[in-house]
Amino acid sequence: MPLRPARCYTHFSGPPYTRKEYIPGVPMPKITKFEMGNRALMQEGEVKGELIALESGNIRHNALEAARIMVNKTLTTLLGEANYYMRIRIYPHHVLRENKMMAFAGADRLQDGMRLAFGKPIGTAARVNAGQVVIDVWGRAGSEEKIKEALRRGARKISLPSRIVIKSLKSESVSSGS
Repeated sequence: MPLRPARCYTHFSGPPYTRKEYIPGVPMPKITKFEMGNRALMQEGEVKGELIALESGNIRHNALEAARIMVNKTLTTLLGEANYYMRIRIYPHHVLRENKMMAFAGADRLQDGMRLAFGKPIGTAARVNAGQVVIDVWGRAGSEEKIKEALRRGARKISLPSRIVIKSLKSESVSSGS
């Protein structure tokens, strides 16, 4: 079955469902690398860009991986591998469930509807609060616009409204954009 749209899982109510030792059949998250680039720029970098979520919600593991790939590819193309350091700040712990319903003739005789509708695990998601940083990028002076463009492209891949903040680490002045 194809994936349901992100709007089916974006908003949450209730506690997270995270105890994987009691849940059989949870698929592994697609995102495996959380840090990319030149790690030395974390201390030496003059510019820091942050992608900040404006609303609380879930970000699915495949959306996180798509955002990581887009930001990494853009930064590698525009700046080069040694001129940035990127870190994903959230991890998909929350297990998503789906009660799969059949949609063909005679399906009403094969399924139970809402009886015992707990659902099977279909993936994982990261719970994000409003104001929480999703992606950090460190770079050298003069790369502010390129970092902002990379984070803008990555923000399109996640299902929550977000804001991009560029900070100068040397003089502590802040430039904001959305």
